[in-house]
Amino acid sequence: MSGICDGRVVIVTGAGRGLGRAHALELGRQGANVVVNDLGSALDGTGTSTGPADAVVAEIEADGGVAVANGADVSDFAAAEALVAFAVETFGRLDAVVNNAGIVRDRMFANATADEWDAVMAVNLKGHFTVSRHAAAYWRNRSKAGEVVDARIVNTSSGAGIMGSIGQAAYSAAKGGIAALTLVQAAELARYGVSANAIAPAARTRMTEGAFEEMMAEVDEGTCDAMDPANVSPLVAWLASADSAGVTGRMFEIEGDKVGVADGWQHGPTEHRGGARWEAAELGDVVRRLVAEAPEPAPVYGT
Repeated sequence: MSGICDGRVVIVTGAGRGLGRAHALELGRQGANVVVNDLGSALDGTGTSTGPADAVVAEIEADGGVAVANGADVSDFAAAEALVAFAVETFGRLDAVVNNAGIVRDRMFANATADEWDAVMAVNLKGHFTVSRHAAAYWRNRSKAGEVVDARIVNTSSGAGIMGSIGQAAYSAAKGGIAALTLVQAAELARYGVSANAIAPAARTRMTEGAFEEMMAEVDEGTCDAMDPANVSPLVAWLASADSAGVTGRMFEIEGDKVGVADGWQHGPTEHRGGARWEAAELGDVVRRLVAEAPEPAPVYGT
């Protein structure tokens, strides 16, 4: 097969189901050699199985593409290193990492537990760190050896990470962390020929079906399905391709047929006190003026 990712080697994490599966299939259709990484866990993060990743590999191969399965746990730093090495050993190179793996532990903040918080951070935020960290070291070494590197990191944030979401404090914090991580990756890795972008998708997955049951309900056959995860994957394939060179440090919101660029934190109104430290008692009026001048923040999902 050939397409905009022809010959490129791409790791997709959490690729056994949902968005990750759709990304892997699209990348395969676009000519990429795909490493389908999935631990095969249940929705609550328990258990492992090679079945989901193997099934996606079979689908890609049946469609004429090239793929291999990998069951590394992306929350494990050493396992992520082995995943990157596996991709390079199997295909001779690595061109892109699509960080998609994630879990939820939905709970109102006042009821959240430390174990739930740690689990969400381990898979969502640390999982984005581990694979990209080892891939970045590989690309840096190739660049320092004189090779021309044209590599991509595609991260998965969320509307929850941009706006926040009621009942999803841990998930929102992790996805917000991914947004900030993307900015730093883009700034630091450009010198090595690596770009980094993130997506905030709206699509039907095991995680969203429970939280947004009505919105994520399947539609009748022949009807436009705005929540089909396959709607998101063409953007992911483009971001992983050579054609996306020069686009970096951006957050793309995508839902159905709509794609946009999120406008993140910006410096807002300021006041100076003429070189002297502010007195605590006088800051009330100052802060109220600044808040009145600043644009209203986007509402938190669920409010």
